[in-house]
Amino acid sequence: MKHHDVTIVGGGCVGLSTAKHLSEQTDLDIAVLEKEHHLAEHQSGRNSGVLHPGFNYPPGSKKAQFATEGTRRMKQYCATHGVPCEELGVLVVAKTDREEAYLDVLASRAEANGVEYELLDSQAEIREHEPYAVGQAAFYAPEAASVDSQQYTYALAREVQWNGVTLYTGHAVERIRKQPSGYHLTTSNSDIETTYLVNAAGLHADTLAHQVGVGHGYQVVPFRGEYYEVTPDRTKLCQTMIYPVPDPDLPFLGVHYTRRTDGKVIVGPNAVLAFGREAYQNTDVNLAELKEILTYEGFRRLLQSKTMLSVAWSELNKSYRKTAFTKAAQRLVPDIMEDDLHKSYAGIRAQLVSKDGKLVKDPLAIETDDAVHVLNAVSPGLTSSLPFGEHVATSVIEMENDSSSHL
Repeated sequence: MKHHDVTIVGGGCVGLSTAKHLSEQTDLDIAVLEKEHHLAEHQSGRNSGVLHPGFNYPPGSKKAQFATEGTRRMKQYCATHGVPCEELGVLVVAKTDREEAYLDVLASRAEANGVEYELLDSQAEIREHEPYAVGQAAFYAPEAASVDSQQYTYALAREVQWNGVTLYTGHAVERIRKQPSGYHLTTSNSDIETTYLVNAAGLHADTLAHQVGVGHGYQVVPFRGEYYEVTPDRTKLCQTMIYPVPDPDLPFLGVHYTRRTDGKVIVGPNAVLAFGREAYQNTDVNLAELKEILTYEGFRRLLQSKTMLSVAWSELNKSYRKTAFTKAAQRLVPDIMEDDLHKSYAGIRAQLVSKDGKLVKDPLAIETDDAVHVLNAVSPGLTSSLPFGEHVATSVIEMENDSSSHL
Protein backbone atom coordinates (compact mmCIF):
# COMPACT_ATOMS: atom_id res chain seq x y z
CA MET A 1 0.00 0.00 0.00
CA LYS A 2 1.29 3.42 -0.97
CA HIS A 3 1.83 6.09 1.69
CA HIS A 4 2.24 9.82 1.07
CA ASP A 5 2.80 12.77 3.38
CA VAL A 6 0.08 14.80 1.66
CA THR A 7 -2.67 13.47 -0.59
CA ILE A 8 -4.81 15.88 -2.57
CA VAL A 9 -8.14 14.53 -3.77
CA GLY A 10 -9.10 16.23 -7.01
CA GLY A 11 -6.86 17.00 -9.98
CA GLY A 12 -8.60 20.23 -10.98
CA CYS A 13 -7.04 23.68 -11.02
CA VAL A 14 -7.37 24.21 -7.24
CA GLY A 15 -6.00 20.78 -6.32
CA LEU A 16 -3.08 21.07 -8.75
CA SER A 17 -2.35 24.64 -7.67
CA THR A 18 -2.16 23.40 -4.08
CA ALA A 19 0.25 20.66 -5.19
CA LYS A 20 2.34 23.24 -7.07
CA HIS A 21 2.79 25.49 -4.06
CA LEU A 22 3.40 22.61 -1.64
CA SER A 23 6.01 21.07 -3.92
CA GLU A 24 7.79 24.41 -4.34
CA GLN A 25 7.90 25.20 -0.63
CA THR A 26 8.44 21.79 1.04
CA ASP A 27 10.14 18.42 0.64
CA LEU A 28 6.93 16.57 1.50
CA ASP A 29 5.93 13.49 -0.49
CA ILE A 30 2.79 14.70 -2.30
CA ALA A 31 0.19 12.85 -4.35
CA VAL A 32 -2.82 14.02 -6.35
CA LEU A 33 -5.74 11.67 -6.95
CA GLU A 34 -7.97 12.35 -9.95
CA LYS A 35 -10.97 10.11 -10.55
CA GLU A 36 -11.03 10.60 -14.33
CA HIS A 37 -8.42 9.31 -16.76
CA HIS A 38 -8.15 12.78 -18.29
CA LEU A 39 -7.83 16.09 -16.47
CA ALA A 40 -10.24 19.05 -16.58
CA GLU A 41 -13.26 16.83 -17.26
CA HIS A 42 -15.47 18.76 -14.85
CA GLN A 43 -15.48 22.31 -13.41
CA SER A 44 -11.86 23.11 -14.32
CA GLY A 45 -12.46 22.44 -18.01
CA ARG A 46 -16.17 23.15 -18.39
CA ASN A 47 -16.26 26.89 -17.76
CA SER A 48 -16.21 30.09 -19.80
CA GLY A 49 -12.45 30.47 -19.44
CA VAL A 50 -12.75 34.09 -18.29
CA LEU A 51 -10.29 35.75 -15.92
CA HIS A 52 -12.37 38.11 -13.78
CA PRO A 53 -10.20 41.02 -12.60
CA GLY A 54 -12.18 41.64 -9.39
CA PHE A 55 -14.44 44.63 -10.00
CA ASN A 56 -17.58 42.88 -8.76
CA TYR A 57 -16.40 41.77 -5.32
CA PRO A 58 -16.61 43.66 -2.01
CA PRO A 59 -13.32 45.38 -1.12
CA GLY A 60 -11.38 43.48 1.51
CA SER A 61 -13.14 40.18 0.79
CA LYS A 62 -11.34 36.94 -0.03
CA LYS A 63 -13.04 36.96 -3.42
CA ALA A 64 -11.67 40.40 -4.24
CA GLN A 65 -8.19 39.49 -3.05
CA PHE A 66 -8.07 36.16 -4.87
CA ALA A 67 -9.57 37.54 -8.11
CA THR A 68 -7.31 40.57 -8.46
CA GLU A 69 -4.17 38.66 -7.50
CA GLY A 70 -5.29 35.59 -9.44
CA THR A 71 -5.83 37.50 -12.68
CA ARG A 72 -2.36 39.03 -12.52
CA ARG A 73 -0.64 35.77 -11.61
CA MET A 74 -2.58 33.71 -14.17
CA LYS A 75 -1.52 36.00 -17.01
CA GLN A 76 2.12 35.64 -15.95
CA TYR A 77 1.74 31.87 -15.61
CA CYS A 78 0.19 31.50 -19.04
CA ALA A 79 2.90 33.60 -20.65
CA THR A 80 5.62 31.50 -18.99
CA HIS A 81 4.06 28.12 -19.79
CA GLY A 82 2.69 28.82 -23.28
CA VAL A 83 -0.99 28.61 -22.28
CA PRO A 84 -3.33 30.58 -24.61
CA CYS A 85 -4.48 33.73 -22.82
CA GLU A 86 -5.79 36.93 -24.39
CA GLU A 87 -6.52 40.19 -22.58
CA LEU A 88 -9.76 41.17 -24.33
CA GLY A 89 -11.54 43.28 -21.73
CA VAL A 90 -15.18 43.03 -20.69
CA LEU A 91 -18.12 45.36 -21.27
CA VAL A 92 -20.88 45.27 -18.62
CA VAL A 93 -23.96 46.73 -20.30
CA ALA A 94 -26.80 48.47 -18.43
CA LYS A 95 -30.25 48.42 -19.99
CA THR A 96 -32.26 50.24 -17.30
CA ASP A 97 -31.84 53.16 -14.92
CA ARG A 98 -31.54 50.74 -11.99
CA GLU A 99 -28.79 48.79 -13.77
CA GLU A 100 -27.00 52.02 -14.69
CA ALA A 101 -27.01 53.06 -11.04
CA TYR A 102 -25.35 49.76 -10.11
CA LEU A 103 -22.47 50.56 -12.47
CA ASP A 104 -21.38 53.10 -9.86
CA VAL A 105 -21.12 50.27 -7.34
CA LEU A 106 -18.89 48.35 -9.75
CA ALA A 107 -16.79 51.47 -10.25
CA SER A 108 -16.32 52.03 -6.51
CA ARG A 109 -15.35 48.38 -6.01
CA ALA A 110 -12.96 48.50 -8.94
CA GLU A 111 -11.39 51.64 -7.49
CA ALA A 112 -10.95 50.04 -4.07
CA ASN A 113 -9.63 46.77 -5.50
CA GLY A 114 -7.15 48.43 -7.83
CA VAL A 115 -8.90 47.33 -11.02
CA GLU A 116 -8.66 49.50 -14.13
CA TYR A 117 -12.05 50.62 -15.48
CA GLU A 118 -13.97 53.17 -17.53
CA LEU A 119 -17.61 54.26 -17.33
CA LEU A 120 -19.41 54.75 -20.64
CA ASP A 121 -22.57 56.86 -20.60
CA SER A 122 -23.92 56.54 -24.13
CA GLN A 123 -24.80 54.06 -26.85
CA ALA A 124 -22.17 55.66 -29.07
CA GLU A 125 -19.41 54.94 -26.54
CA ILE A 126 -20.63 51.37 -26.11
CA ARG A 127 -20.42 50.79 -29.85
CA GLU A 128 -16.82 51.99 -29.91
CA HIS A 129 -16.06 48.81 -27.97
CA GLU A 130 -18.80 46.48 -29.20
CA PRO A 131 -20.57 47.60 -32.40
CA TYR A 132 -23.57 45.28 -31.90
CA ALA A 133 -24.14 45.68 -28.16
CA VAL A 134 -27.10 47.83 -27.10
CA GLY A 135 -27.54 49.66 -23.80
CA GLN A 136 -27.83 53.07 -22.19
CA ALA A 137 -24.54 52.89 -20.28
CA ALA A 138 -21.72 50.45 -19.58
CA PHE A 139 -18.77 49.62 -17.38
CA TYR A 140 -15.57 48.65 -19.20
CA ALA A 141 -12.75 46.65 -17.57
CA PRO A 142 -9.81 46.18 -19.97
CA GLU A 143 -7.95 43.68 -17.76
CA ALA A 144 -10.49 40.85 -18.18
CA ALA A 145 -8.99 38.01 -20.19
CA SER A 146 -9.86 34.74 -21.88
CA VAL A 147 -7.78 31.66 -21.09
CA ASP A 148 -7.78 28.04 -22.25
CA SER A 149 -8.65 26.44 -18.92
CA GLN A 150 -7.97 22.89 -20.07
CA GLN A 151 -4.46 23.72 -21.27
CA TYR A 152 -3.87 25.61 -18.04
CA THR A 153 -4.85 22.57 -15.97
CA TYR A 154 -2.51 20.33 -17.97
CA ALA A 155 0.31 22.87 -17.61
CA LEU A 156 -0.12 22.70 -13.82
CA ALA A 157 -0.09 18.91 -13.99
CA ARG A 158 3.16 18.86 -15.98
CA GLU A 159 4.76 21.31 -13.57
CA VAL A 160 3.84 19.42 -10.39
CA GLN A 161 5.04 16.13 -11.84
CA TRP A 162 8.32 17.80 -12.74
CA ASN A 163 8.49 18.88 -9.07
CA GLY A 164 8.16 15.25 -7.97
CA VAL A 165 4.43 15.08 -7.21
CA THR A 166 2.78 11.71 -7.96
CA LEU A 167 -0.33 12.14 -10.11
CA TYR A 168 -2.77 9.23 -10.05
CA THR A 169 -5.50 9.32 -12.70
CA GLY A 170 -8.39 6.87 -12.76
CA HIS A 171 -8.43 6.86 -8.94
CA ALA A 172 -11.93 7.75 -7.74
CA VAL A 173 -11.92 8.09 -3.96
CA GLU A 174 -14.79 5.97 -2.66
CA ARG A 175 -14.14 6.07 1.05
CA ILE A 176 -12.03 8.12 3.49
CA ARG A 177 -11.39 6.66 6.93
CA LYS A 178 -9.70 8.56 9.76
CA GLN A 179 -6.81 6.76 11.41
CA PRO A 180 -4.77 7.55 14.56
CA SER A 181 -2.17 9.22 12.35
CA GLY A 182 -3.71 10.34 9.10
CA TYR A 183 -6.20 8.81 6.71
CA HIS A 184 -6.86 5.63 4.76
CA LEU A 185 -8.28 6.27 1.29
CA THR A 186 -10.08 3.56 -0.61
CA THR A 187 -10.13 4.31 -4.34
CA SER A 188 -11.48 2.59 -7.43
CA ASN A 189 -7.92 1.52 -8.25
CA SER A 190 -5.93 1.03 -5.05
CA ASP A 191 -5.74 1.96 -1.37
CA ILE A 192 -3.57 4.84 -0.19
CA GLU A 193 -2.58 6.09 3.25
CA THR A 194 -1.67 9.68 3.95
CA THR A 195 -0.60 11.85 6.87
CA TYR A 196 -2.34 15.00 5.62
CA LEU A 197 -5.42 15.27 3.43
CA VAL A 198 -6.54 18.02 1.07
CA ASN A 199 -10.08 17.49 -0.17
CA ALA A 200 -10.44 19.47 -3.40
CA ALA A 201 -12.95 17.10 -4.99
CA GLY A 202 -15.22 19.81 -6.38
CA LEU A 203 -18.68 18.42 -7.03
CA HIS A 204 -18.05 15.62 -4.51
CA ALA A 205 -16.09 17.53 -1.85
CA ASP A 206 -18.99 17.70 0.59
CA THR A 207 -19.66 13.94 0.34
CA LEU A 208 -16.06 13.11 1.21
CA ALA A 209 -15.94 15.67 4.01
CA HIS A 210 -19.09 14.23 5.57
CA GLN A 211 -17.41 10.80 5.74
CA VAL A 212 -14.96 12.16 8.30
CA GLY A 213 -17.46 14.31 10.18
CA VAL A 214 -16.68 17.65 8.53
CA GLY A 215 -19.05 20.17 6.95
CA HIS A 216 -22.38 18.60 7.88
CA GLY A 217 -23.98 22.05 7.82
CA TYR A 218 -23.46 22.26 4.06
CA GLN A 219 -24.26 20.34 0.90
CA VAL A 220 -23.37 20.80 -2.75
CA VAL A 221 -26.35 21.49 -4.98
CA PRO A 222 -25.35 21.12 -8.65
CA PHE A 223 -26.44 23.79 -11.12
CA ARG A 224 -25.91 23.12 -14.81
CA GLY A 225 -24.80 25.97 -17.05
CA GLU A 226 -25.43 25.38 -20.75
CA TYR A 227 -23.61 27.23 -23.52
CA TYR A 228 -24.43 27.92 -27.13
CA GLU A 229 -21.81 28.71 -29.76
CA VAL A 230 -22.26 31.46 -32.33
CA THR A 231 -21.88 30.25 -35.91
CA PRO A 232 -18.48 31.22 -37.39
CA ASP A 233 -19.99 33.66 -39.90
CA ARG A 234 -21.67 35.62 -37.09
CA THR A 235 -18.87 35.89 -34.51
CA LYS A 236 -18.48 39.56 -35.51
CA LEU A 237 -21.44 40.20 -33.18
CA CYS A 238 -19.04 39.96 -30.21
CA GLN A 239 -15.48 41.22 -30.38
CA THR A 240 -14.53 40.67 -26.73
CA MET A 241 -16.87 39.90 -23.80
CA ILE A 242 -20.34 41.37 -23.25
CA TYR A 243 -21.92 40.94 -19.81
CA PRO A 244 -25.19 41.98 -18.19
CA VAL A 245 -25.17 43.98 -14.97
CA PRO A 246 -25.02 41.45 -12.12
CA ASP A 247 -27.85 41.02 -9.65
CA PRO A 248 -26.25 41.39 -6.18
CA ASP A 249 -28.82 38.99 -4.70
CA LEU A 250 -27.94 36.10 -7.01
CA PRO A 251 -24.70 34.12 -7.49
CA PHE A 252 -25.47 33.53 -11.19
CA LEU A 253 -24.51 36.18 -13.69
CA GLY A 254 -26.98 35.44 -16.46
CA VAL A 255 -26.48 34.87 -20.18
CA HIS A 256 -23.45 36.68 -21.57
CA TYR A 257 -21.03 36.60 -24.50
CA THR A 258 -17.42 35.43 -24.38
CA ARG A 259 -14.84 35.35 -27.17
CA ARG A 260 -12.51 32.43 -26.47
CA THR A 261 -8.81 32.13 -27.22
CA ASP A 262 -9.59 29.95 -30.27
CA GLY A 263 -11.75 32.72 -31.79
CA LYS A 264 -15.06 31.03 -31.04
CA VAL A 265 -17.82 33.04 -29.37
CA ILE A 266 -19.90 31.28 -26.74
CA VAL A 267 -23.16 32.51 -25.24
CA GLY A 268 -24.39 31.47 -21.80
CA PRO A 269 -24.61 29.98 -19.38
CA ASN A 270 -28.03 29.61 -17.90
CA ALA A 271 -28.18 28.15 -14.36
CA VAL A 272 -30.61 25.28 -14.00
CA LEU A 273 -30.78 22.66 -11.26
CA ALA A 274 -28.94 19.57 -12.49
CA PHE A 275 -30.59 16.22 -11.74
CA GLY A 276 -27.24 14.78 -10.67
CA ARG A 277 -23.75 16.01 -9.86
CA GLU A 278 -22.51 15.14 -13.34
CA ALA A 279 -25.78 15.48 -15.27
CA TYR A 280 -24.40 17.50 -18.17
CA GLN A 281 -27.41 16.96 -20.45
CA ASN A 282 -30.89 18.16 -19.55
CA THR A 283 -32.03 14.58 -20.08
CA ASP A 284 -29.51 13.12 -17.59
CA VAL A 285 -30.90 11.98 -14.24
CA ASN A 286 -29.13 10.33 -11.30
CA LEU A 287 -32.05 9.24 -9.14
CA ALA A 288 -30.02 8.74 -5.95
CA GLU A 289 -28.37 12.16 -6.20
CA LEU A 290 -31.63 13.86 -7.19
CA LYS A 291 -33.31 12.40 -4.11
CA GLU A 292 -30.39 13.66 -2.01
CA ILE A 293 -30.89 17.18 -3.39
CA LEU A 294 -34.66 17.26 -3.04
CA THR A 295 -34.65 15.94 0.53
CA TYR A 296 -31.90 18.29 1.70
CA GLU A 297 -33.26 20.71 4.28
CA GLY A 298 -31.19 23.59 2.93
CA PHE A 299 -32.48 23.13 -0.61
CA ARG A 300 -36.11 23.07 0.54
CA ARG A 301 -35.53 26.29 2.49
CA LEU A 302 -33.83 27.84 -0.55
CA LEU A 303 -36.96 27.24 -2.61
CA GLN A 304 -39.10 29.06 -0.05
CA SER A 305 -37.75 32.25 -1.61
CA LYS A 306 -40.14 33.59 -4.27
CA THR A 307 -37.15 35.16 -6.03
CA MET A 308 -35.34 31.82 -6.28
CA LEU A 309 -38.50 30.08 -7.54
CA SER A 310 -38.92 32.73 -10.21
CA VAL A 311 -35.29 32.46 -11.26
CA ALA A 312 -35.47 28.65 -11.26
CA TRP A 313 -38.48 28.69 -13.60
CA SER A 314 -36.86 31.21 -15.93
CA GLU A 315 -33.61 29.23 -16.11
CA LEU A 316 -35.44 25.94 -16.66
CA ASN A 317 -37.32 27.57 -19.52
CA LYS A 318 -34.03 28.58 -21.15
CA SER A 319 -32.73 25.03 -20.83
CA TYR A 320 -35.60 23.37 -22.66
CA ARG A 321 -36.63 26.17 -25.03
CA LYS A 322 -34.01 27.60 -27.37
CA THR A 323 -36.37 30.49 -28.13
CA ALA A 324 -36.23 31.58 -24.49
CA PHE A 325 -32.43 31.31 -24.45
CA THR A 326 -32.18 33.38 -27.64
CA LYS A 327 -34.45 36.05 -26.16
CA ALA A 328 -32.12 36.34 -23.16
CA ALA A 329 -29.12 36.64 -25.50
CA GLN A 330 -30.89 39.34 -27.57
CA ARG A 331 -31.17 41.57 -24.52
CA LEU A 332 -27.49 42.45 -24.93
CA VAL A 333 -27.09 41.91 -28.70
CA PRO A 334 -30.45 42.31 -30.49
CA ASP A 335 -29.01 41.20 -33.85
CA ILE A 336 -28.39 37.64 -32.64
CA MET A 337 -30.90 35.21 -34.16
CA GLU A 338 -31.96 31.73 -33.08
CA ASP A 339 -30.27 30.19 -36.14
CA ASP A 340 -26.99 31.88 -35.15
CA LEU A 341 -26.77 29.72 -32.00
CA HIS A 342 -25.80 26.06 -31.85
CA LYS A 343 -25.61 23.87 -28.76
CA SER A 344 -22.13 23.68 -27.29
CA TYR A 345 -20.90 22.22 -23.99
CA ALA A 346 -22.33 22.41 -20.48
CA GLY A 347 -20.67 22.76 -17.10
CA ILE A 348 -21.92 22.14 -13.58
CA ARG A 349 -21.28 24.50 -10.71
CA ALA A 350 -20.82 22.89 -7.30
CA GLN A 351 -22.94 25.47 -5.48
CA LEU A 352 -22.68 25.05 -1.73
CA VAL A 353 -25.94 25.55 0.19
CA SER A 354 -26.09 25.83 3.97
CA LYS A 355 -28.72 24.05 6.06
CA ASP A 356 -30.56 27.33 6.60
CA GLY A 357 -31.11 27.66 2.85
CA LYS A 358 -28.42 30.22 2.03
CA LEU A 359 -26.26 30.11 -1.08
CA VAL A 360 -22.63 30.22 0.10
CA LYS A 361 -21.04 32.95 -2.01
CA ASP A 362 -17.51 33.07 -0.58
CA PRO A 363 -14.66 30.56 -0.77
CA LEU A 364 -14.89 28.06 2.07
CA ALA A 365 -12.14 25.72 3.22
CA ILE A 366 -12.66 23.96 6.56
CA GLU A 367 -9.47 23.00 8.39
CA THR A 368 -8.87 20.31 10.99
CA ASP A 369 -5.57 19.31 12.63
CA ASP A 370 -4.52 17.28 9.59
CA ALA A 371 -6.83 18.14 6.71
CA VAL A 372 -8.23 20.94 4.58
CA HIS A 373 -11.64 20.44 3.00
CA VAL A 374 -12.26 22.85 0.11
CA LEU A 375 -16.05 22.89 0.16
CA ASN A 376 -16.56 26.02 -1.89
CA ALA A 377 -14.14 27.13 -4.58
CA VAL A 378 -16.95 29.28 -5.91
CA SER A 379 -16.73 31.49 -8.99
CA PRO A 380 -14.32 32.90 -9.94
CA GLY A 381 -12.60 29.60 -9.07
CA LEU A 382 -10.45 29.42 -12.20
CA THR A 383 -9.32 33.04 -11.81
CA SER A 384 -8.52 32.51 -8.12
CA SER A 385 -6.84 29.12 -8.44
CA LEU A 386 -3.21 30.20 -7.99
CA PRO A 387 -3.64 32.32 -4.82
CA PHE A 388 -6.34 30.00 -3.47
CA GLY A 389 -4.10 26.96 -3.96
CA GLU A 390 -1.27 28.80 -2.22
CA HIS A 391 -3.64 29.62 0.66
CA VAL A 392 -4.52 25.92 1.07
CA ALA A 393 -0.86 24.90 0.79
CA THR A 394 0.08 27.38 3.53
CA SER A 395 -2.51 25.78 5.82
CA VAL A 396 -0.96 22.34 5.28
CA ILE A 397 2.55 23.67 5.89
CA GLU A 398 1.37 25.20 9.17
CA MET A 399 -0.11 21.84 10.19
CA GLU A 400 3.19 20.12 9.47
CA ASN A 401 5.14 22.77 11.40
CA ASP A 402 2.78 22.47 14.37
CA SER A 403 3.12 18.69 14.33
CA SER A 404 6.94 18.89 14.17
CA SER A 405 7.08 21.37 17.06
CA HIS A 406 5.24 18.89 19.29
CA LEU A 407 7.67 16.06 18.64
